[in-house]
Amino acid sequence: MRAIGNFLWFVLGGVLMGLMWWLAGVIAAITIVGLPWARACFVIGQFTFLPFGREAINRRELSGRDDIGTGPFGVVGNILWFVFGGLWLAIGHLCSALCCFITIIGIPFGIQHLKLAGIALWPVGKTIVSLDVAAVARRVDAESTVVGRRAGR
Repeated sequence: MRAIGNFLWFVLGGVLMGLMWWLAGVIAAITIVGLPWARACFVIGQFTFLPFGREAINRRELSGRDDIGTGPFGVVGNILWFVFGGLWLAIGHLCSALCCFITIIGIPFGIQHLKLAGIALWPVGKTIVSLDVAAVARRVDAESTVVGRRAGR
């Protein structure tokens, strides 16, 4: 079922937004200063081409610890990204979502565009994983939070 969803997504507009992500990545790479965001654009662009069966989650949830992208530097990086690129990609995803919501069959695609719009606004500190890995990571994170609270941490 995911293969059919990904095929329909790709043919009916996913390719366009994936290319927009890659264009943002090329522009970021040309600036040299934007190289860290360029890599993220290419990864998220690939995710945008075939999103069903995968999910973007916070790296802190996945690894259980902070890194440079999930701490204060990540916040600064996300603010810079929002100003220079994220807002425009999010608007593209919102427009695509509205077009998808016009038809009943397009509703799942519209929901996916809304998720991608959220990623477009705040991508630093996120990673793309399968749905199974995301579910396990969230369960482990929730369990460690509960155990930490019981221990008084």
